[in-house]
Amino acid sequence: MLMSIVDTIKQRDLLGGNTRLIGGAVIGLLLFIDLARRLTSGDLTAALLAGYIWNGLTFGLIVGLAGVGLSLTYDLLEFANFAHGDYITASAFFGWGTAYLFAGAGEFDPGSLFFLGVGGTLYPGDVGISVASAPAAIVAGLIVAAVAGAVLAVLLDRLVYSSIRQAGTISLLIASIGVAFTLRYLTVYVFTQQSFGLTVSAWVYRIPLPGGKLNISAPSLLLVSVSLLTMLGVHLMLTRTKLGKAMRAMGANRDLARISGIPSERVITTTWLIGGALAGLAGFMIALLQGTITYQIGWTLLLLVFAGVIMGGIGSVYGAILGGVLIGLITRVSLVWIPASFTEAMGFGIMVLILLTRPQGLFGGEIS
Repeated sequence: MLMSIVDTIKQRDLLGGNTRLIGGAVIGLLLFIDLARRLTSGDLTAALLAGYIWNGLTFGLIVGLAGVGLSLTYDLLEFANFAHGDYITASAFFGWGTAYLFAGAGEFDPGSLFFLGVGGTLYPGDVGISVASAPAAIVAGLIVAAVAGAVLAVLLDRLVYSSIRQAGTISLLIASIGVAFTLRYLTVYVFTQQSFGLTVSAWVYRIPLPGGKLNISAPSLLLVSVSLLTMLGVHLMLTRTKLGKAMRAMGANRDLARISGIPSERVITTTWLIGGALAGLAGFMIALLQGTITYQIGWTLLLLVFAGVIMGGIGSVYGAILGGVLIGLITRVSLVWIPASFTEAMGFGIMVLILLTRPQGLFGGEIS
């Protein structure tokens, strides 16, 4: 009797999952048909659609890059770090302060340059840098942002998380929320609460397409190149090095990994370093892509990072990358049908749809 009830429940769950999957496929097919109709009727040009796809890809790579760091720390420590977004923000400010120090050295006051003119008469627009006009400054800022994110992540682990690691995931999660608010308002205190522009107009390559041109800017090209190279580096680290194998072993079974002689604390520290560095890179590049910076830039991005990580499978590095790219494409391509103010809601809606049909996410939460 009991077995028959269990079998009935399993069959019902399977049927419900298949129904949701079929429903999602039907919705996707209808959207594709409507997209083709708009292209053939002239309501939508190929150039505009290509622009949405390119913008979605560049934005999605940033979401994926930030998601990799979040996913790595979750897989080893099993808690969602809500301070990750503020690692992104703080690192972005340090990185851009360094970029302006390089670009305006010898011409402006160093303090005003590093603090982006806060409290003075110098503002980023007065220096005016871009990828094309000051590549060395941009690269220096990118490196410092990554280093700042790594140092910040390890420092906060030592000061906060390591002492309460045995208290459980809920305690860690609540602590991370406190760390997030502390970092956010320290950033406001040290820098500014205002949002302001960072770069001047950059070089743009225009590709002729039916109905117009696809504009590919120098910042977006740099962003795509750095993101892909970084993700390739993370892949090689996870699959070809002893550190990567140790991280995967700890993600699979921490107790067994310790018994096997894997130095767990060293692996955890290195994971924080990598995750923080990726957050720093993402912070610098989202500010570069948008051309503006604000103390809430990381918090705003964090919600989409969580969506991408959950969509790809919590704990999966490759799922975080794919989930981030999907979020980017969905939020940009959905502009074909809905106003810009609703695009993020569309991304979360697709995430829910995927979880209804595949609760473990696209990659099932495997770190490798």
